[in-house]
Amino acid sequence: MTTTATTRKTPVKAAVASFMGSAVEYYDFFLFGSAAALIFPTVFFPSDNQAALVMSFATFGFAYIARPVGAVILGHFGDRIGRQKVLMFTLLLMGISTFTIGCLPGYEQIGWAAPALLVLCRLMQGLSAAGEQAGASSLTLEHAPDDRRSFFTSWTLTGTQGGQILAALIFIPVVALPDEIKYTWGWRVPFWLSAVVVLVAFFIRRTLHETPEFEQAKAEGRIARMPLIPLLRDHWRDVLRVICCAFIAAVSTVFGNLAIAYGVEVGLNAAITLWLVVVANLVAIGTQPLFGALADRIGRKPVFIYGALSSAVFMPFYMLSMGAGNEFVTFLLAVLTFSFGYAAANAVWPSFYGEMFSTRVRFSGMAIGTQLGFLMAGFAPSIVTALGGVQQGGWVVISVFTAVISLIATVSALTARESKSIPTAELGLRSERHEELVPAV
Repeated sequence: MTTTATTRKTPVKAAVASFMGSAVEYYDFFLFGSAAALIFPTVFFPSDNQAALVMSFATFGFAYIARPVGAVILGHFGDRIGRQKVLMFTLLLMGISTFTIGCLPGYEQIGWAAPALLVLCRLMQGLSAAGEQAGASSLTLEHAPDDRRSFFTSWTLTGTQGGQILAALIFIPVVALPDEIKYTWGWRVPFWLSAVVVLVAFFIRRTLHETPEFEQAKAEGRIARMPLIPLLRDHWRDVLRVICCAFIAAVSTVFGNLAIAYGVEVGLNAAITLWLVVVANLVAIGTQPLFGALADRIGRKPVFIYGALSSAVFMPFYMLSMGAGNEFVTFLLAVLTFSFGYAAANAVWPSFYGEMFSTRVRFSGMAIGTQLGFLMAGFAPSIVTALGGVQQGGWVVISVFTAVISLIATVSALTARESKSIPTAELGLRSERHEELVPAV
């Protein structure tokens, strides 16, 4: 790499921009999840019962259908024109779609057109989210020094936790409102507020320049005309590996969405279930960078595998505690399960997955692999709810589901190559061929 490219690396600025962008994107994304559990069954569907809850959780899952499509499109442009430009687009798309949700009429006003419009907005959210984490992780990884890539990229997912905290904190006073306010205009306010946080993140992100790795690849004519071709030709095994590892993200939706509904079913106050999410994510903001730093010392694989297996071990205890009547123990187990278990895998996957691919296909590889794997996370709430996971005794269904997806992620991670000691410029080059490149400009 040239000296000019090296001096342009700004890892701290890249990490901050990725943190803020992810926080905004996932404030919007998780806000929808909380509303799908607590508000939308009443507002957008004809009856407030188990069937309405299943349909509401299904609208949550529709974003995960759009995400693979968005991954192909945004991954292509992210590897062709640059990470920063695509990330600006994803930010604006998420903000517009979230604000629009807050303006939608309900089922009583326009019937089944209401959930149809809700699904359309959710699809737009999915298209946006498809490029956010992959783009932000690629950008931060390529700005980071070789020996601290996992630490700096962990801030992308720490931003995700920040967004979830903000969404939950804003939603806590909403669920405390009287029904005549909560189900009319009260629930809309958090969605309208997304316009403010999007503008803040937009002005932070627009000052960040393109990564030196991408600029150098462009200058040397190493940008593929159709990144999908070399990706599927040279990295198809890595794409499959990322898909299976990304199943672990379902732990987050189990914790942040299913557990809310299950906790209310077994007698917890709705506000308490949201505070469980807030506290666990607050602690995770502190533990995830530590897990990232640990992965820079001992490797990505052991930290990721620990996170997957500990999620499976801790989840049944956490779920059982919700009906035991001891809120302190429930909070303690929430922190243990999420902040000291799942957070390890969550912190490490941006570097673990991104380092499987070379610069010219990294955005596409991460986006397509993760978004296909995240389909499991998207439909986990509706699948587990349909199987009885939010009814009395549903902790068994939730725990078994968590164990299965954690085992799949673990086995897949075991097949990966450890990459912590490979220089950034050499990542993903073992089996690549270099035809179909864009000539240097």
